[in-house]
Amino acid sequence: MSTKEKVREKVREKEAAVFNNEIIMYNDDVNTFDHVIDTLMRVCDHTAEQAEQCSLIVHYNGKCTVKTGPIEKLKPQCTQLLEAGLSAEIV
Repeated sequence: MSTKEKVREKVREKEAAVFNNEIIMYNDDVNTFDHVIDTLMRVCDHTAEQAEQCSLIVHYNGKCTVKTGPIEKLKPQCTQLLEAGLSAEIV
């Protein structure tokens, strides 16, 4: 393997490592679909369709990855979801 290929491989590994965090949202019996959808659109910049799909996945499967990215960006988003009364965590 040439030096150029080794450098490219290291760059790919670093890029992959940057986005290995995700916000998982969990189902609850308290929040309405409308509240969950509106919150996902506001906090996570989801489209209406994305937010609705996530809310249905959470409802039927109990949890859903709603956002992936670097931890620095996810922390404030997860905090906003929690402040809105949703159950979420970063993994």
